[in-house]
Amino acid sequence: MYQGKIFTVRHHAAIEPGGVPVRREVVHHRGSAVVLPRMSDGRILLVRQFRFPAGRFLWELPAGSLDPGETPLQTARRELAEETGYRATKWRKLVEFFASPGFLDEKMTIFLAQDIRPGIATPEADERIQARFFEVRELQTLIRQGKLRDGKTLIGLLVLFDFESGAMRRAR
Repeated sequence: MYQGKIFTVRHHAAIEPGGVPVRREVVHHRGSAVVLPRMSDGRILLVRQFRFPAGRFLWELPAGSLDPGETPLQTARRELAEETGYRATKWRKLVEFFASPGFLDEKMTIFLAQDIRPGIATPEADERIQARFFEVRELQTLIRQGKLRDGKTLIGLLVLFDFESGAMRRAR
């Protein structure tokens, strides 16, 4: 139905489990990698950019689509450097999820990046990106106030906060 630079839309006729015949329009995407950059003092780096479909500027974790032949970790490393200039020496996969599986097959993988050091950002020509570090409490407040509205960012932060609070509970 449509072939673009980032995704393809196809019409499918299929039989679902239980023998139910269906027709579905599916957006096919190579997948994305998301980076949760964390300084040794606990601060987390977000980027702010205008998102045309949302019609607004959003604070988000750095992220990008996998290039052909690229692994999610390779994409995460590339996107962190391009969007922020930062590089990390310690990487850990936090979670994988489907962004919107009702019509989209995009799988997103979120990585925690630690031992980060600054560098020079090299954003794409059409990207206008502002980067800023946030304290964890500040991010928690923004989440409670509904001011962080990007799904991948909410998932990444909430998974990290849950892991950390679970580790704290186990240590008691």
